[in-house]
Amino acid sequence: MENRQDKEKTNFMTIPLSERGMPVFWVYFMSLLAAVYLLNPGGGIIELIPDNLPFIGNLDESGAALALWYGLLEFFEARRKKG
Repeated sequence: MENRQDKEKTNFMTIPLSERGMPVFWVYFMSLLAAVYLLNPGGGIIELIPDNLPFIGNLDESGAALALWYGLLEFFEARRKKG
């Protein structure tokens, strides 16, 4: 029977991208771009997929949120391993 830590390690949302082979610089860079995209005050100046399209209009925001998630995960995992 697997314990909780083993299950957490196999969850794709909790494994940093650097452990999967992506350079840490790219993870932080994509996270920064995602934060800028999500904080876009104009709500349409930098819009990849128009929000008024049904079902797919918010896919770009969800992808940006996922990139931001992995950047934060990378940051906090690095801090946890340091100290």
